[in-house]
Amino acid sequence: METTMKSFSVSPVEAGSIITPKGFSAAGIHTGVKRYRLDLGVIYCEVPASSAAVYTLNKVQAAPIKVTKDSIAKAGKLQAVIVNSGNANACTGKKGVEDAYKMRKTTAEVFNIPEHFVAVSSTGVIGEFLQIEKIVNGIKKIKALTQVKFDAAERFNEAILTTDTINKRACFQTTIDGKTITFGGAAKGSGMIHPNMATMLAFLTTDANIEPESLQKALNQVIDVTFNRITVDGDTSTNDTVIVMASGLANNDSLTESHPEWERFIYALKMTCEHLAKKIARDGEGATKLIEVQVKGAPNNEEAGKVAKAIVGSSLVKSAIFGTDANWGRIICATGYSGANIDPETIDISIGNIQTLKDGMPIPFSEEEATNYLATENITIYVDLHIGDGFGKAWGCDLTYDYVRINAGYRT
Repeated sequence: METTMKSFSVSPVEAGSIITPKGFSAAGIHTGVKRYRLDLGVIYCEVPASSAAVYTLNKVQAAPIKVTKDSIAKAGKLQAVIVNSGNANACTGKKGVEDAYKMRKTTAEVFNIPEHFVAVSSTGVIGEFLQIEKIVNGIKKIKALTQVKFDAAERFNEAILTTDTINKRACFQTTIDGKTITFGGAAKGSGMIHPNMATMLAFLTTDANIEPESLQKALNQVIDVTFNRITVDGDTSTNDTVIVMASGLANNDSLTESHPEWERFIYALKMTCEHLAKKIARDGEGATKLIEVQVKGAPNNEEAGKVAKAIVGSSLVKSAIFGTDANWGRIICATGYSGANIDPETIDISIGNIQTLKDGMPIPFSEEEATNYLATENITIYVDLHIGDGFGKAWGCDLTYDYVRINAGYRT
């Protein structure tokens, strides 16, 4: 997918958000779980929306994941997603599950929809019980705020943040069956990021007409080359979830894999997810730089992805980039332990446009030029394995003193 869908016309909508697709509204509110910041958000669709999701592969999974899986399994439809921040509701036993179902039940009552049309998500500290009464009271007030469009998406985005320093949103449009199809997205994530399915919390909306089964196939395909390709610190969370809702209000012909413009839909969904994934990587805790690794010449795309993610996830590579040290030895080392099929004698490495390795052998380069490049905010590392046609990308950030400072006192 990474090498075959670059010709489709997909346009960014600069002012767009999760409520730009037809049928969607959102809101954020302060319940008091956090001292000052908004801490409860909702996305609402005026019609039952085809829905799909992916979840963390961590065997320790938070209570909201159980509830959301239960909801989507009923009919593949959602109308509301309720999200609290400040508390992950993870490792909270029977009470945690009861609280998550209470969030679902209250949201369903407030919006007058079936309980299984509600997904629940939580993020924050692990191992503490929800302040459920504060959250329930917030849910009872939040419906009225979905009627206010001004700043609604920004308030939702703010309500789902933890250690994030910026709101993360995306919006793209394309044309299918002569209809304008819009994709919106919002995400949170800054630390505990090394997804093995999706990452942190991400919520996607579209007005495309598509059945739940086809939407799940599309999401699974896109996840592997977007959210699955970012890392900040090597930790996979207990709460990682990506949910996509499709209202169908664009009135295109129902999308399936046999639809002539199926690949266009996949590409637009991929662009939305990739945009959010890169924002998460750049906002890694304490980060000062976004790192992109591009690998070509692998036996296949999957192998290329393994190499790219190994490099961008290397603490030594991340530290070197923070220190503006063009230490290509750390890059070749990560390539070697990635698990991919490689030939050490055919590998080329470049840091930006500065080549440091040719056919597995070092070549002279300007240390000053390399240091100046590594002092910039966006760093790209290129690796050519020269043994196939596979291509893959991955994203991450540098490892700084502030990462340790933030996580040394996360609960306080």
